[in-house]
Amino acid sequence: MSRRMTREIMGLLGGIALLQACSSTGGQGTGAGGTSGGGGASGAAGTSGPAGTTGAAGTTGIAGATGTAGTSATAGTMGTAGATGTAGTTGTAGTTGTAGASGVAGTSGAGGTAAGGRGGGGGGGGNAGAAAAGGRGGVTGTAGTTGAAGTTGAAGTTGGAGTGGAAASHWVGTWTGAPQLTETGNLPPSPLTGTALRQIVHVSLGGSQIRLRFSNEFGNGNVVINQAHVAVCKATPVDSTIDTTTDKPLGFSGAASVTIPQGQAVWSDPLDFNLAPLSNLTVTVAFGSVPSNVTGHPGSRTTSYEQTASTNVTAANMTSAQTTDHWYILSGVDVMADAAAHGIAILGDSITDGRGSTTNGNDRWPDDLAKLLLANGPTSKVAVMNQGIGGNAVVSGGLGPTAVSRYMRDILGQSGVRWVIVFEGVNDIGGGASASSITAAFDQFISMAHAQNLLIYGATITPFGANTYYSVSNETNRQAVNTYVRSGKFDGFFDFDAAVRDSSDPPKLQAAYDSGDGLHLTPAGYQKLASTVDLALFAN
Repeated sequence: MSRRMTREIMGLLGGIALLQACSSTGGQGTGAGGTSGGGGASGAAGTSGPAGTTGAAGTTGIAGATGTAGTSATAGTMGTAGATGTAGTTGTAGTTGTAGASGVAGTSGAGGTAAGGRGGGGGGGGNAGAAAAGGRGGVTGTAGTTGAAGTTGAAGTTGGAGTGGAAASHWVGTWTGAPQLTETGNLPPSPLTGTALRQIVHVSLGGSQIRLRFSNEFGNGNVVINQAHVAVCKATPVDSTIDTTTDKPLGFSGAASVTIPQGQAVWSDPLDFNLAPLSNLTVTVAFGSVPSNVTGHPGSRTTSYEQTASTNVTAANMTSAQTTDHWYILSGVDVMADAAAHGIAILGDSITDGRGSTTNGNDRWPDDLAKLLLANGPTSKVAVMNQGIGGNAVVSGGLGPTAVSRYMRDILGQSGVRWVIVFEGVNDIGGGASASSITAAFDQFISMAHAQNLLIYGATITPFGANTYYSVSNETNRQAVNTYVRSGKFDGFFDFDAAVRDSSDPPKLQAAYDSGDGLHLTPAGYQKLASTVDLALFAN
């Protein structure tokens, strides 16, 4: 062997020995063929995924809105507020999210080979092991997956709204006398200026508080009331006497007197007064000045008492006074009634106003209807407002303002009205009006009533075969109007024609119901009309 080759072999062996001496210990893996190579350290376990967030609790349902307070009745007391709605139920809390699964630990790196091994890579999230002669590190551990977030709780359901509160009490008309310009032949015996006038009205519904309406709507100057008192009249039939223990003064904005401007009307202040149903209220007024055009209601069928040059409004009787069977200035009486009480306003002519009834007897058909209603449990809180005017027409002509012109004031404008009865048209027919003009007005009445959420009933026109109104064409028009009334256009109808007619040709009133003129009825006839009305239509 040459010296050169010997040197090369010795060098090789020395290098091998040097390599063995210099081999380093690995992190964890054993190096292949050497002393334990620094295998890559086991990758640290993947960090646990963040726990799922707890689902948000469902939001508490919104409380139901408080019910709307009852609307104030005209000059009445405010209705009690509605009950608060039930609060919404609390939503169910979201379920807690599942925690993320722990990441899989990195696998231990394989020991590096003795010659030229690659350094072990760091385990996922773990510190990298020192390379042992290039031993392979562990594979990076897979991070834990994040837990699914908890689902959000369902929102609470919204609470139901509170129901609206009903008014605890309100004004209801218990008596009315439709105002008009008093014709010359129906004026008081003496001018009203400086006089004391006592008038008696028959009410329907009772109450413990009252207010009165005084009208100067057709006057040509101011009306001055110096003082006014009310009391109960217990006489039957009614007369000028009063029960003095019930006498009370009226106030007007806190004063004893009031001036009513031309073309206007005023209400008295509310007065605590025990007014029984179907009783008679006496109203005595001491007037200052009163114009020559007097607002009144000629068809009173009740006697009034006028004492000239007097201011005495508390006299036990007025037997020395002048008398007249008309009403003046006074046009309405309201009672404060509970929420279940309501009224019927009747639009009519002299048949409703009571022509043929008993003076001071209060036996017009609306009076008879009031008795029936109040004696019947389901309708015992229903008032009747008689807005008949003698000679009145629906569309044109006649006496007083036409029904078309006064409908809003006399019917729809009444306190506590819920139902309307229309029994009118005979004076139009007698004056030659067409049936279509009358029924067109009825269409208007129905529409206006429904716009105010009122029920409106019609009544058929009674026969007039023995009256000067009769003619073949007028009878044809009467039948046409009655066909309309029965057609279903109204919310219901009362067949007064069928109730009182004599079926002769032409149709007439039955003899027992004819007051003598072939048109107006007797008290028995008016009772028949009242008994024809279906009370169930007015049950609350």
